[in-house]
Amino acid sequence: MDLPILQEQRRACGRLEILGPPKVDRAPLPMSMAEAQQRGWEEIDVVFVTGDAYIDHPSFAMAILGRALEAAGFRVGIVAQPDWRQVDDWRRFGRPRLFFAISAGNMDSMINHYTANRKVRNNDAYSPGGRIGLRPDRATLSYCQRAREAYKGVPVIAGGVEASLRRLAHYDYWSDKVRRSILLDSKADLLIYGMGENPIVEIAQRLAAGESIKNLRDMRGAAYVLGAKEHPPTDALVLPDYTQVATDQMAFAEATKMIHNETNPYNARRLVQWHDNQAVVVNPPQFPITQEAMDRIYGLPYTRKPHHAYREPIPAFAMIKDSVTIMRGCFGGCTFCSITAHQGRIIQSRSQNSILEELRDLGRDPEFKGVVSDIGGPTANMYHMKCSRPDVEVKCRRQSCVHPTICKLLSTDHGPLIDLMRKARDVPGIRKVLVASGIRMDLAQRSPEYMAELTKHHVGGLLKVAPEHTNPDVLRHMKKPAIGEFDDFARQFRDQSSRAGKKQYLVPYFIASHPGSDLSAMIDLAVFLKRNGYRPDQVQDFIPAPLDVATCMYYTGIDPFTKEPVYVARSLKDRKLQRALMQFFKPENYFEVREALRQAGRHDLIGPGCDCLIPSKPPKEAIERRRKLAGQQFQGEYVHRIPADNNRPHPQPTAPRKKGNRKLSRHPPAPGSRPNRPSL
Repeated sequence: MDLPILQEQRRACGRLEILGPPKVDRAPLPMSMAEAQQRGWEEIDVVFVTGDAYIDHPSFAMAILGRALEAAGFRVGIVAQPDWRQVDDWRRFGRPRLFFAISAGNMDSMINHYTANRKVRNNDAYSPGGRIGLRPDRATLSYCQRAREAYKGVPVIAGGVEASLRRLAHYDYWSDKVRRSILLDSKADLLIYGMGENPIVEIAQRLAAGESIKNLRDMRGAAYVLGAKEHPPTDALVLPDYTQVATDQMAFAEATKMIHNETNPYNARRLVQWHDNQAVVVNPPQFPITQEAMDRIYGLPYTRKPHHAYREPIPAFAMIKDSVTIMRGCFGGCTFCSITAHQGRIIQSRSQNSILEELRDLGRDPEFKGVVSDIGGPTANMYHMKCSRPDVEVKCRRQSCVHPTICKLLSTDHGPLIDLMRKARDVPGIRKVLVASGIRMDLAQRSPEYMAELTKHHVGGLLKVAPEHTNPDVLRHMKKPAIGEFDDFARQFRDQSSRAGKKQYLVPYFIASHPGSDLSAMIDLAVFLKRNGYRPDQVQDFIPAPLDVATCMYYTGIDPFTKEPVYVARSLKDRKLQRALMQFFKPENYFEVREALRQAGRHDLIGPGCDCLIPSKPPKEAIERRRKLAGQQFQGEYVHRIPADNNRPHPQPTAPRKKGNRKLSRHPPAPGSRPNRPSL
């Protein structure tokens, strides 16, 4: 690797390595001024606004970023799930000395709110009691606008997954159109994409030193809007402009290709995209942080619990409270996944000592039951894997290190992970260490020792894997290995489990309606499931998330890298048929499966045969369900409603007014509706 690049990376990551020693006090960061004053604070440096409930656990962004700022000597106040209908919560701590940090939460707020069928979800895992309606649609926009309203002149910095994936013009599934960069609609002064620990500390340090917000435009991982009279940097790569990508699908595909080709931080170029007379500039990505910095971040004094103000359980916390993150990043490059776009392709791993110390801390917790629910990351078995040729890595623009084949320069050694797993089991207070993160099967098969260790000690009866599909063309569009890899893995898993004297099972995940998947492909998948005895309890419907390569295919019908046409199941009816095929065994899906087989001309799969998916005659349950649902197919919430405030007076109805011979009735808005708000 070139010396200048190494020096720049060390400077960029050094801020996290020189943080002072963690404070002994493990109290959560304050959520009110009264709590801040208990710490002796009369002023807050950074007000962090988030769409999630505040959980002081290193699996949640607000905890990591807040603790990193605290360790750097800054005073942080957390405003979690504020009431965006008024500005009061943004004024809870008074005027922040440095800036507002804005995040929609751990998920894009639209994915958090709506299903693949654009219907409102009935729970929110990141909210107390799993209640919906505690954050708005497109939360980053509302939160940034309220911050500006609260205190004029205070810098507003947007970040998090929602801001990252919407930093440039992007297709929005819920409005079914190409939207502008979120920077223009939110009017944030600066947007930080990717992981935020190092940037947020740098921003605080530089603003505290007297630099202006415009001076921060040189930061890696930053995006900003130029003024009408400002000129973009001359070294920037110019993308097709907003008008082009909004009206020309080939231009959108080309822009997607250009964006994803500039994701390697060692060779990425600055990007510029014009929106009429305004230019959005996106600097190259941040460098991956070093192991020392990772250790510092995960060694900060988290309480590992929700803030004490909450009285209801938070589902997301229940799922991850006993988990330990050992790495971040993913070089899989799956086209439907946003992890690579947010965390990067380069694996960043913690040291063994750092992980074991967290496990010891967990083992000493009197509330801990002795079972670590997961030791992993985005992918469980990429720990310490990296390119064996840094000089080549600096130049590489490959989208995936494992597709269409595993790169010969990729180090796939499972040795460090095996050693860690063995030592983790010996930590006092730890009875069992499970692996619940997804396993990359093509990598795992390269290490029989890892497979033996995994099946003997780290599977709690079920192991999640993600073959995703069976059709070669669909898998190619996903950048996933052939289904034969899953068959080989399943065979090895059964053999190793048998040797360990255990009955254990795989839980394979498949996706319906992914670009490239037509009814014939889904029928073949259904036959595969029947032959192998798999009955998925849950079905993953493809959701086009902003910026993903698969989302580009969904919107344009074009593979952005080959420019080949791609089949797309667009209508809700087509998606419903594909979903039903994955659960062909459920009586309530009988008529949808029969319709899918009829459309595909696969009458051979209806009847009593071994491969037949459904019988010739509908079961009683299917008939009863059809009768029950008759006339109700259009019912359901398609607008995300917010809880009614019973303390607010509702507007009174007015008398109907006449227009010609018709009467136009005026009714008060339903509780929780938002008049004059644009549709999704």
